[in-house]
Amino acid sequence: MPSHPLPPIASVLVAASLMAGCASSHDAASMHAGQGGAHAGHGAAMPSDTRTPVHFPPMLRAHTLANMRDHLAALAEIQQALADGRSDAAAEVAERRLGMSSLHDHGAHEVAGFMPPAMQAAGTAMHRSASRLAVVARDAGATGDILPAQAALAALTQTCVACHAGFRLE
Repeated sequence: MPSHPLPPIASVLVAASLMAGCASSHDAASMHAGQGGAHAGHGAAMPSDTRTPVHFPPMLRAHTLANMRDHLAALAEIQQALADGRSDAAAEVAERRLGMSSLHDHGAHEVAGFMPPAMQAAGTAMHRSASRLAVVARDAGATGDILPAQAALAALTQTCVACHAGFRLE
């Protein structure tokens, strides 16, 4: 069987996933406290939260959580733009709101000082993945082939999932 090295993004995802184990979302468990948890209908108890806690000052935590909510809104805008055949609009949102060129607007340098190295790597992987999506989405506008943009969007989303599975802000 041939050996294939993992691309850099896959390495970050694997590392974050290994750190997280089979963690569940502490926030989701808290949100559903007293209701039997998010998966109560499945008859299983919620496992304990094994994500790495990351301590931010309260104002920075609030700012970072607001940024993450904006990231989620940006993902929704990208999905809608791709669904509407507006790949150039998807590319613009990906780069401006999530890509490497967005780092200054998010205050990434200030936030990074509070993150463990693995979380910093996951964040950088997300921003690089968004910039790759922007390039691929622009290409889709010229070629008409949207599948590479959808794959790039999936890879971007996987970076978010890996980080949220591995870390929790406190």
